[in-house]
Amino acid sequence: MKIRKFLVAALAAVGIAATTAGGATAAVPAPTTGSLRQYDISATYVSGLSSGGFMANQMHVAYSDDFDGAGIFSAGPYDCAQNNLNTALYGCMDTLMARKTPAQLEQLTRDRAAAGKVDPVANLSGDKVWLFHGTNDTTVKAPVNDDLATYYRDLGSDVVYANTSASGHAWVSPIGPNACTFTSSPYVNNCGGDPVKDMLTHLLGSVNPASSSALTGKLVQFDQSTYAPGGSPSAISMGNEGFAYVPRSCENGAPCKLMVTLHGCYQYFGLVGNALMDKAYLNEYADTNDLVVLYPQATTMTGNPRGCWDWWGYKSADYAQKSGPQMTAVMNMAKALGAGATTTTPTLPAPAGLTVTGTTDTTASLSWTSVAGAASYDVYRNGTKVNSAPVTTTAYTDPGLAAGTTYGYAVAAVDASGTAGTRSAAVDATTTGAAAVCVTASNYAHTTAGRAHQSGGYTYANGSHQNLGLWNVLATSTIKQTSPGYWVTC
Repeated sequence: MKIRKFLVAALAAVGIAATTAGGATAAVPAPTTGSLRQYDISATYVSGLSSGGFMANQMHVAYSDDFDGAGIFSAGPYDCAQNNLNTALYGCMDTLMARKTPAQLEQLTRDRAAAGKVDPVANLSGDKVWLFHGTNDTTVKAPVNDDLATYYRDLGSDVVYANTSASGHAWVSPIGPNACTFTSSPYVNNCGGDPVKDMLTHLLGSVNPASSSALTGKLVQFDQSTYAPGGSPSAISMGNEGFAYVPRSCENGAPCKLMVTLHGCYQYFGLVGNALMDKAYLNEYADTNDLVVLYPQATTMTGNPRGCWDWWGYKSADYAQKSGPQMTAVMNMAKALGAGATTTTPTLPAPAGLTVTGTTDTTASLSWTSVAGAASYDVYRNGTKVNSAPVTTTAYTDPGLAAGTTYGYAVAAVDASGTAGTRSAAVDATTTGAAAVCVTASNYAHTTAGRAHQSGGYTYANGSHQNLGLWNVLATSTIKQTSPGYWVTC
């Protein structure tokens, strides 16, 4: 009976009755459909909550050549579950069953490193690791979190372990929508402090204050099938869409760092929408600290009804190794953004004097000063190159824009070998005409009017696939069409 009661409690704790904040206007920008591109990434970190915390540890250990540290909210040590669901539930969340000791898991890690299944263990020595566990978190018990701290310390990592907060099982943020002690959807709590600042300060060394104004970067929504082994994210319990927040400075070529952030169970985009991306308080620091934030997305499948990351082997026995399918997919995304890449210093300087010379409802015209040694120029709109052919003059008109919309532009000189130089500082161009009109209606009405569609009882905006909340006549949301067939929240 005791075990049965624990199972019921555990299922409730990780969100079996999760709800969504559908229709709420988010501070995070509406997603822009695109693809991941390489930035000048100087260091890469990983963070996560619960199943995402277990996964963050797996990523850090398996790819320690590429990751420089980890921030983990409520999780246990590397491969605690040993490819066994019962061990995961009763040994690595609760403590009703025996689990391997940190020393045993450290030896397992060394053995796998010797076999080439994970990167050399020596890489973990000196790495910054920040751990968090709340005193009201009974989903992953304190002794399990303690084992994670011991595991890292024994391997020489520089560990900070914050375990005095009254938080429930959640990511903790100054803008979290839930009270501190809660363990409920969307699993982002506010405990009055700023653990995100504490985490980033330990990992990065120092941080500038978080932005207190509107975010100026972009949220890229990309197709995860490009990065999933075999091209099918659903086959490995990952969603179709992933997201990356890219500050304007990183778009414009500044050296930046990368944070891979992994959600918890019942916290994936298809269920809670952008709740974690909006309330984790990472993007606010990203804007002021040149930090790209990658938000990969898991989802549900047979054996994984909560949309957890694979930390017990529901999909692959190699789940904690470099060959694990989810591990491979997430690492492919990180590398696409520039993790582990060897960057070169651009040979040509940034063009000066970038100016908006005119706009219409659908175009923006630009000019700039020529650069000595330039064979041509590339023009970037919101970080993406827009010219299909080399621009051989110092002027360009960008067509096919939406009326009443602001776009950010930068320009880079290209040498005779085709190597682009440093990008210019960005300028904004606002097209003339009326901006897209916001439409407020019930989620049911949005679907019948062709602005949205429903799946699994929830409503998703057409084009952007943003989660608008429950599909019924009582739930309302406000959306706008930014291009034909592409709707986003206002």
